[in-house]
Amino acid sequence: MDTQEYVIEFLSDEWIRNIIVTTVCIFIYLLLGKFVTIKNKLNYAKIISFVLIFITLTNHGRLILNGNWNISENLPLQLCSISNLIACTILFIPKNKTLFEFLFYAGIIGAIQAFLTPQINYYDDSLYRYIEYHVTHAGIILLPIYMFLELNYKLRKYSWLKMLIYLNILVAIIMPLNFQIDSNYMYIAYPPEVNNPLIIGEWPYYILFWEIIVLMFTYFLYVISTRKKV
Repeated sequence: MDTQEYVIEFLSDEWIRNIIVTTVCIFIYLLLGKFVTIKNKLNYAKIISFVLIFITLTNHGRLILNGNWNISENLPLQLCSISNLIACTILFIPKNKTLFEFLFYAGIIGAIQAFLTPQINYYDDSLYRYIEYHVTHAGIILLPIYMFLELNYKLRKYSWLKMLIYLNILVAIIMPLNFQIDSNYMYIAYPPEVNNPLIIGEWPYYILFWEIIVLMFTYFLYVISTRKKV
């Protein structure tokens, strides 16, 4: 089965519908979570992780069975894919502040960006792949927010700055890999095809601009979440 990249136009009827449905679902989950007893809050949060685990395994399984899985497109090396792996595992390991902070910043910022300018990679015209894209990105927004609000996970001072360091370490690893296997993980080999106002200039200048944007977004997210300025 052939796959393609499916772009949902910004502010189209389809885009508006998806944003509304996703926002309502996130709000309902968080609202219901407030009424869960303290001893059951962790299990309630694990529902998200189990859903993401199921979707991740199913998605890769479908790609393998259809003969569409390859290392150039399907390794979990996109920013949202990395966040997804953390979201799948973080509640089943001892409390790790660094992983949580990465998921909080990368998951929320990356997934919001994915919703604002959606590009569904290796799209096979199936309803499953369409829903999987939206559920996965909703999950990596929802889980860190719930962990922060209900499971007593906190953001440490300068965590927003450390996030930039973590991302640059990933870039230093993934950029040469992209050239070796002809991939575009984290969109640092060439920009995505979506009409994104944050993509300014050609390679590598748009990446440098992204550095500034990420720094601003992570700091803003830190301030509004902690009510503290550094």
